[in-house]
Amino acid sequence: MMKKTPFPIIRTVSAWGVALFLFFPLFWLTITAFKTEGQAIAAELFFSPTLASFAEVQVRSDYLLFAKNSLITSLVSTILGILIAVPAAYSMAFFPTKRTRDILLWMLSTKMMPAVGALVPVYVMAQTVGMLDSLTALIIVFTLSNLPIMVWMLFSAFKEVPKDILEAVRLDGASVWEEFQHVILPLTMGGIASTGLLCLVLSWNEAFWALNLTSANAGTLASLIASYSSPEGLFWAKLSAASLMAIAPIIVFGWFSQKQLVQGLTFGAVK
Repeated sequence: MMKKTPFPIIRTVSAWGVALFLFFPLFWLTITAFKTEGQAIAAELFFSPTLASFAEVQVRSDYLLFAKNSLITSLVSTILGILIAVPAAYSMAFFPTKRTRDILLWMLSTKMMPAVGALVPVYVMAQTVGMLDSLTALIIVFTLSNLPIMVWMLFSAFKEVPKDILEAVRLDGASVWEEFQHVILPLTMGGIASTGLLCLVLSWNEAFWALNLTSANAGTLASLIASYSSPEGLFWAKLSAASLMAIAPIIVFGWFSQKQLVQGLTFGAVK
């Protein structure tokens, strides 16, 4: 009789250990948000919860303004990116040339450059045209920074559409728009949705450009969090409260769309 191997138990324990390790920062952030500054500094585990930090964040900062800016920049940049990436990926997937692969690799290589390398020219251009501290500047930057990912994901989704279906539709005399509307779009809707959801999350979490291109008027929730770091030190309870208020909407959104996000992380493969 064969003995049971301990590997399933080890895998289970390891998986739970990794999950707890990854979850702990979020857990500590959450409980710290309900502490006073003294309790937060003392790192007390047992305490009487208070909403004072949340109230002070709302009094000191206009949370709704920052949240509105995050929502506008994330949604508009994602929609613009989809409108640009869909025809680009469509043409590369179904009408490739000998340069298509090189263009895709070049687009992907732009994501390897640190964002700080493009900060000075982007900042100067935004200042020259009077777009500093404006939502328009953030929308443009977010759209362009996510565009390579969008094109790659949609290219992968479009490539998995069966060629026999496209050939049959073309033989029937369908135009390019009819082909896309009645065949490509229904078959790749999952990939398009995954791409949009993933880039929406990336735009919402983007902090570098928000901190360097905006201040009071167009600041996003990332700017709100950064405002609680001052020369006097870090106010841990207020910083945690502001952080929790900033990440709560996207966590809830990610929880309900986790299936599509996982699909997006695997380049939106169409089954």
